Amino acid sequence: MKIQNPLLKLIKPLPEVHLQRRNTALLIVDMQYLDAHKDHGIFVTARRKGAERALDYYRDRLEIIVPNIARLQRVFRQKKMEIIQTKIESLTLDGRERSRGHKAKGIFAPKGSKDGEILRELKPRENEIVLPKTASGVFNATAIDQILRNLGMKNLVVTGVVTNNCVENAVRDACDRGYAVILVEDGCAAVTEELHAAAVRAMKNHFAKVKSAAEVIQQLQKIR
Repeated sequence: MKIQNPLLKLIKPLPEVHLQRRNTALLIVDMQYLDAHKDHGIFVTARRKGAERALDYYRDRLEIIVPNIARLQRVFRQKKMEIIQTKIESLTLDGRERSRGHKAKGIFAPKGSKDGEILRELKPRENEIVLPKTASGVFNATAIDQILRNLGMKNLVVTGVVTNNCVENAVRDACDRGYAVILVEDGCAAVTEELHAAAVRAMKNHFAKVKSAAEVIQQLQKIR
């Protein structure tokens, strides 16, 4: 049985986010070979350590979210709206500039490596913005805030991996900096269903409105 926190009734939910061409960007977080492809990166490491079954849910979830993100990407391009991608990739070959957390956890995609590439299905176009980072939070590790303000962006539609880490950091930081955020629930994945669900619950109506890809696309289609 679900236990409803009575305090939630006292919290006023966030207002709806009204997407407009001139001030809305799609943020795709870390959809790259390192952490989002079953034949590369963390999946290879898990297989080598005999722990591949631990990623069964995550692998299946990626098969859902990649097409959903691709659909959002296509509509944003059709509407000539901004798309920004982040990826974990060092500025160096040895990763010496990585954050303490990434070093401690062994998270590493060398400069120019396959692991540092964005998935073929979501490959950015030449004039789209891609921000490499070597820490969890894109707002802490890159100049994204300045870039978004230079572009005149006020709304963010957020997708990517993993829900309870880099995605949640992006959502919380964006909200704290004054952006209106939509989290695409079926455009995100965590390693377990429990971690994904808990992160979505924590963000919903506190830091972001939570929508499905279909709901966001329906709203985008109304933009003229």
